[in-house]
Amino acid sequence: MLSVALTGNVAAGKSAVARRWAAAGVPVVNADDLARQAVAPGSEGLGAVVAAFGDGVLAADGSLDRARMRDVVFADEAARARLEGIVHPVVWRLRARWLDDRRDEGAPLVVSEIPLLFETGREGDFDAVVFVDAPESVRLDRIVEHRGLDRDEARRIVASQMDPAEKRRRADFVLENGGDLDALDQEADRVLEALRLRAGIRPLRMDLHLHTEGSWDCLSDPERVLERLVALGYGRFAITDHNRLDVALRMAEAHPETVIPGEEVRTAEGVDLIGLYLTHEIPKGTPAEEAIARIGDQGGISYLPHPYAGGKGGGGAHAERLAPLCDVVEVFNARLHVPAMNVRAEELAVRHGRLRGAGSDAHTLRELGNAFVEVAWHPNRPDSLRGALASASAGGREASRMVHLASTWAKLRKRLPGAR
Repeated sequence: MLSVALTGNVAAGKSAVARRWAAAGVPVVNADDLARQAVAPGSEGLGAVVAAFGDGVLAADGSLDRARMRDVVFADEAARARLEGIVHPVVWRLRARWLDDRRDEGAPLVVSEIPLLFETGREGDFDAVVFVDAPESVRLDRIVEHRGLDRDEARRIVASQMDPAEKRRRADFVLENGGDLDALDQEADRVLEALRLRAGIRPLRMDLHLHTEGSWDCLSDPERVLERLVALGYGRFAITDHNRLDVALRMAEAHPETVIPGEEVRTAEGVDLIGLYLTHEIPKGTPAEEAIARIGDQGGISYLPHPYAGGKGGGGAHAERLAPLCDVVEVFNARLHVPAMNVRAEELAVRHGRLRGAGSDAHTLRELGNAFVEVAWHPNRPDSLRGALASASAGGREASRMVHLASTWAKLRKRLPGAR
């Protein structure tokens, strides 16, 4: 795991960079958030601050009066050092715990946003340091405009921090932020790409539509599905059994970073609709619009599969109505043998500004690997997947027509005596 420190003097723009990277799926932890946890009401850290500075630094509700505390430490260098000596060790312990959690999740790249990185001499704790810089005049203007302080107060804040020239010298990457937000975004993207290369990150490859033995027309053992996809280089996949969620939920609990629990619901209209990140099964025969609403109520992602397929897709009869209501349109399905159906699905997604997905629709182990979505690494959560799909690459190859015979055999096999 590549651990990166993101720092910058006040009003340089490091928080904007952190937000940009977090939106791209990179786990980011903020030092200010950790500092608030360190002195939360009832915490050992807050008790130590009160013991050092008195009850006068408390607000009426018993929390730390941060404005009062700031006045105290900016007026007295010794007081500032005393406060940092109390808070910083707690913050670093909280950060170490956060890093351990991300490492357990398998995150290849993580970022810690730390304003006083060099001042605390902790840059050696990280694999790379990124410094965001802006001209002092620009930073002063931003402090006055955005924080409501007068210029003298702004100068005092700027002067209290280490010389940015020294920080530039000691950083691995420097982002210039003397212009507008678009220019900063371009700089942030440039450095993030370099960090990803350094971390050895390949795009995360996913299959968002496949079946296991939970489906009435499939015999695939879900653990063997997992083994096969991992061997093929897939880092995540959705189990979307027909009108059942139990296998997907069991697998997601056992493999939380790899499996997305989903269900492919046959709606009242006779077309299929997929819900990703579901917690409760949606009954077969639910009207499509109601099913989409139920997916949303669970915090899930609504996914329109094979919208132009005959039968299960309604031949496109419901595509224009349902696409704008869904989060994702499946633009490649490996079980479709008329390429124009996938082309039309791509056009549908573009026309309605929907995210693009792809699935093998595999009902056998041999079909796995026939479709892919490649995105930046992100936590296995609905909001993160939505963000990652905004810049996804989707595609695959057509499955053999013989796979439908395997599905027919699965249906027959499950009707035989002794079948599960």
